[in-house]
Amino acid sequence: MTLAATPRTPAPAGDLARDLVAGFPFPFPQPTYRYSTNVEPARGTVTTPAGQWGDVVVDVDSAYAHELAQRADILRRDPSRYAVLPHMEVACWDAMVHLMRELALADPTAFSLETVSAPGAVRPAYRWRNALLDVDHTFTLGDAATLPAEPLAWIASQVQEDVVLLDERDGALFGDAGVVTFAADWSFGFDVGMSFLEIHGPVPRIHSEGVITRAQEFIRRLQPNETYRRTNWTLTIGRRLDVSTELYPEWGPDRTWVQTVDDATFGEVVHLRTEVQHLIRLPESGAVMFLIRSYLLPFAELALVEPWRVRTAEVLAELPEDMADYKGVATYRHRAAAWLREHGSTR
Repeated sequence: MTLAATPRTPAPAGDLARDLVAGFPFPFPQPTYRYSTNVEPARGTVTTPAGQWGDVVVDVDSAYAHELAQRADILRRDPSRYAVLPHMEVACWDAMVHLMRELALADPTAFSLETVSAPGAVRPAYRWRNALLDVDHTFTLGDAATLPAEPLAWIASQVQEDVVLLDERDGALFGDAGVVTFAADWSFGFDVGMSFLEIHGPVPRIHSEGVITRAQEFIRRLQPNETYRRTNWTLTIGRRLDVSTELYPEWGPDRTWVQTVDDATFGEVVHLRTEVQHLIRLPESGAVMFLIRSYLLPFAELALVEPWRVRTAEVLAELPEDMADYKGVATYRHRAAAWLREHGSTR
């Protein structure tokens, strides 16, 4: 892959909406970071120095319309970000209905799913309402002609999360369907159909330490409707959700460019990126739905929350080199740690 000749200067965060700071899922409970399964039951509220997060599985915030517009644009330019293998049709319907119910739980004033089928109907019919997008639509479960798009594609246009559906066969998990427009240095179009272990092949340490094998076994033991979550993190230059490998020529050079900028610009363009990942065993198909919601917080905002500033600097400074290299932060993480140490809160 050839790098772009001249990197495009990434946009700074600008004026970040307050709810995006208050709801930011800070990913560092300890001053050091190592790969682990780090799963916990979903829906538990996490209180932070800035606010709270975690009480819902599908999160809707002030970036909803903007992020969905980004997803639609990415899919127009690159349809490979959406893929469904033929045997996953039932799982896609299962995922769609489950996500509708999660949206209705998250905000019943904006979303609702109502059963409208007649008693004794062979297939249930539903009325789905999404007031934020002005959607009011009735459909019959399993009847593609009653939907405006394929079920997984349609519901993915209404949630901010990326969605991957894992099928289980021969004692292993496979990523056989999904909509992933906000990947952090990976490619769903390349990975679709691969096993769980193959998808995570490039990640350092997790194979030799048994982390990925334990993770797969944990997922395989999930019971219908059981929902767990974990967090992951990296750093991103600019407020860019789509840092997929397909677009590496656009964003890869920023890792070099950012080393040359002044301190003020550094704080505006370097973002801590947290993924909140949910694992859900779908009740009808038995597939596992893997949701990935990505959140970005610029260092300029992060530094205003004193415990976050101190902890992030500690983690970045101590991070082993192989892990820093895999996360793509090796070239500037020491400057990032130093920047955080020097820029305490002025509030």
